Amino acid sequence: MRQQTEILYCNEDDRFSKNLHLKIRAEEATQLQLVEREDIDDEEDLFEAIDKLISAGINAGDVKKLQDAGIYTCNGLMMHTKKHLTGIKGLSEAKVDKICEAAEKIVRKSVILITTGSQALDELLGGGIETLAITEAFGEFRFGKTQLAHTLCVSTQLPTNMRGGNGKVAYIDTEGTFRPDRIIPIAERFGMDPGAVLDNIVYARAYTYEHQYNLLLGLAAKLSEEPFRILIVDSVIALFRVDFTGRGELAERQQKLAQMLSRLTKIAEEFNVAVYMTNQVIADPGGGVFISDPKKPAGGHVLAHAATIRLMFRKGKAEQRVCKVFDAPNLPEAEAISLAHHHYPFSFTTLLFRFLL
Repeated sequence: MRQQTEILYCNEDDRFSKNLHLKIRAEEATQLQLVEREDIDDEEDLFEAIDKLISAGINAGDVKKLQDAGIYTCNGLMMHTKKHLTGIKGLSEAKVDKICEAAEKIVRKSVILITTGSQALDELLGGGIETLAITEAFGEFRFGKTQLAHTLCVSTQLPTNMRGGNGKVAYIDTEGTFRPDRIIPIAERFGMDPGAVLDNIVYARAYTYEHQYNLLLGLAAKLSEEPFRILIVDSVIALFRVDFTGRGELAERQQKLAQMLSRLTKIAEEFNVAVYMTNQVIADPGGGVFISDPKKPAGGHVLAHAATIRLMFRKGKAEQRVCKVFDAPNLPEAEAISLAHHHYPFSFTTLLFRFLL
C-alpha cells in the first residue's frame, strides 16, 4: 500500500514538472534566462519608480521635488510620514494627500507571486510566495525549510508568464546550509541552465548578528541597481541566539532583532521583493499536556508581528512532512502533506502537497 502511495505522489509531481516543460516548449524557449533590465516592460519592472506618478496625474514638477528630496520609488514614498512630505518645499498638504493616494494605487498593483514548484503548495499560499511581504518558515531541522529556499532560488528566475519573478536572488546564509550542488537538479527540472541560475544568485555568509545587519544595509544599494525579486535569510534567528545569552541580554536581543526585521520589511516594500526567512523552534513548556513534544517559533512576539505569512513545518508519518499556514492575513488556516522522493534528495520541488480537509 505504501509503495502505491509513493508512486501516486511521484506521478502527480512528475505531471506538474511535465506541464512546466510543455509550457516552456510552447514558448519556444530552450533555455530560460533572465530578461535584461532595459527590456522589461513597465508592468514587470523591479519596483515602481517615482516617475510613474506623472502618468497617474501628478505634476512633473512635484515629482522632481520628491526626487530632489531623495525619494525615487513609490514604494519608498509610502515609508515617509505626511508630516515629513509636507516639509518638502513646494508640497502642500493637499498635494501630499493626492501623491500618497496615487502611489498607493500603483504599489498595490505590483505584487508578484513566485511559484514554489508545487502546484498544491502554491494553492495553499494563494498563488505562491508574494513580493512586498515577509514569509517565515519555522520548524525543526530536516523538515524542508532550506530545501524550499533552494527551490525559490531557481523558481524566482523563471519568467513571469511561468509564474516566476524574472529576477535575481539574494541569499544571506547564517548557518552555512547553502549548497550550490543542490541548485543543479532543481534548475534541470525546470529546464534551466544551472550555470546561469547560479550566476544570478548573490550569496553572502553572515557570522554575527551585526554582520547580518550590515549585509542588509549594503544590499539595498544593489537592489536599486539590479533586477532582484527575492531575499532569502536562512536562518533569521540563529546568530541572535549565539551572540546574546541569558535573560539579562534578552531585552537587547529583541531590540536588535526588531531593528533587523524592520530593515527586511523596508527592503520588501521599497524594492518589491519577496523576503523568505527560515526560523528555528524552541521548547514550549506551556504547550499543553496533550502535545507530546510542544514547540514554538523562536523570536517571540517581535518576530511574530514582523512576518506577514507564517508557515509551520513539522514531521508527519514515516517520511511525510507537513506544511501548515500558521498565520496569514489573507489565507485560511490549512495544511499540506509532502512525501519525499528519494531520487531527488536535494529538490523540495519533488514533494507533493495536498490539502487536508
